Amino acid sequence: MTQASTVKAAVAVEPGRTEIQHLDLPPPDPATGLLKVAVTGVCGSDWGYYQNLPKSRGPLVLGHETVGHVMRIGSLAAQQWRIREGDLVALEEYLPCGHCDFCRSGEFRLCNATDWRLGGTRYGATPLSKAPGLWGGFAQYQHLNLNTVFHRVPDGVSPRHAALALPLSNGIEWTYLQGGAGPGKTVVIQGPGQQGLACVVAAREAGAERVIVTGLSNATDRQRLALARELGADATIDIEENDLLETVADLTGGHMADLVIDCASGGTASVTSAMQLARKRGTVILAGQKRQAVPQFDSDLIIANFLTVKGMRGHSYASVELALQLIAGNRHRVTAMSTHVFSLEETDLALRSLAGLGVDGAIHMTIDPQS
Repeated sequence: MTQASTVKAAVAVEPGRTEIQHLDLPPPDPATGLLKVAVTGVCGSDWGYYQNLPKSRGPLVLGHETVGHVMRIGSLAAQQWRIREGDLVALEEYLPCGHCDFCRSGEFRLCNATDWRLGGTRYGATPLSKAPGLWGGFAQYQHLNLNTVFHRVPDGVSPRHAALALPLSNGIEWTYLQGGAGPGKTVVIQGPGQQGLACVVAAREAGAERVIVTGLSNATDRQRLALARELGADATIDIEENDLLETVADLTGGHMADLVIDCASGGTASVTSAMQLARKRGTVILAGQKRQAVPQFDSDLIIANFLTVKGMRGHSYASVELALQLIAGNRHRVTAMSTHVFSLEETDLALRSLAGLGVDGAIHMTIDPQS
């Protein structure tokens, strides 16, 4: 059967709106390939592009938590990728250069070639104007650049659950690989969204003694805090009804937290509270971007308490592999994070649901472009 020359894609055309367009399928090329998308996860960063689509970046096909079957591999790409046509794979969003200092040391997420602020290219954040245009997973097919980072999906794992790999890998990276969570440690996680819940799973898998999650009083956070307890959190705190510092002090016998991970979006108050929640010689991971300065930032508290404070974003290759292993064994019931599947035509609804403006109870959602 002859393959169609165009494919459907949900294209972000202006702030707050996508439209279904038919885009040209890239022609065969020795240095590239083609992925038939099974599902693509809906990430909080997609909401940022969707809501505030900059003219320099759009129109574009969003979606970077892509899982699909490799349909075509060019001869040069085959030598580099070491995968086969038909393989079910999960992609990373990064398209690193492969030869800079960061890439050579395994920190390719820091490669300038992946940084869109420096004109870099990455899946789900590259405009249609950059050929061949199919740079995102909210489409029936996705272009595969020569520098694509692949992960084979373990046997028996559904594409829907494999799409949890990137958000879960963030939790593993921040909590375990960078935060040092482990036996005897108390971990406080601020914000019960996808990333915060992933940190719960990672902390529990690492053997943390106590896991505490904070959130707000709204219905969305109440549902997510309930799921946090299902995933292994020992305690959850509604910070609008309880004094955060006093409650954590009570739960820890006054010792406070060995590790605080700020996954909260929105205002800067969680940065201040993260510093206050950490015990002496504690570690603070700042992972929730605020896009504004923190007023009256108390750097003296960092000095006085010997705190280690790390800015953190994204994941490493190792953390994605660890995430797929957790998903394959459904450790800590991690697949419960996958709550909704939408069609390509429902992309706007899925994106709005990220902000509590769509379906109820949404945690991790996927787009199925083949449905």
